[in-house]
Amino acid sequence: MTLTNTNFTHHCLIAMPEMADTRFAETVTYIVKHDEEGAVGLVINKPLELSLMQLLEEVRLPLLKPLADPDMPVLFGGPVSTEAGFVLHKEKGAWNSSLTVEGNLYVTSSRDILDAISQGKGPKDFLVVLGYAGWSAGQLEREMAENAWLMCAADESLLFELPYEARWQAAARKIGVDLRLLSSQVGHA
Repeated sequence: MTLTNTNFTHHCLIAMPEMADTRFAETVTYIVKHDEEGAVGLVINKPLELSLMQLLEEVRLPLLKPLADPDMPVLFGGPVSTEAGFVLHKEKGAWNSSLTVEGNLYVTSSRDILDAISQGKGPKDFLVVLGYAGWSAGQLEREMAENAWLMCAADESLLFELPYEARWQAAARKIGVDLRLLSSQVGHA
């Protein structure tokens, strides 16, 4: 199977059960950009011990309207630039620094989206993450060929609706895989 000229944008990487890098053990990573220069993704199922309300307090954005989920956790987005925040969301909005991923999905890295969320004017469906996962040119393709990851098409239910702890198994089920039954002995045909 050749992975060159394959674009993984708007797909989810599912960590194999024997993932050696503990930062990615049992993770689902949404790929927001993949091109000849490499790939960027956001882990969507690893809550930090930091709530959105606490984050808003830390960045001095007072709540002007109560959050729909005051206990919503901020997620570990990946090991790169862990002090940088990103919001994966639906609804375009007029925020300063947004990247269109696919259809009506966007990633915004500017503070103004957090300000809008604190005022009750932000997107209805969103995830807030700190950090991101990054791969250099060809690195993700090599990791796929080495069976470090499975892949599934992304969907809004997986990204925004399922409980975080259910996402890893649910992503694998989307492609007909039961992760509990996978052997750590993987070969190539």
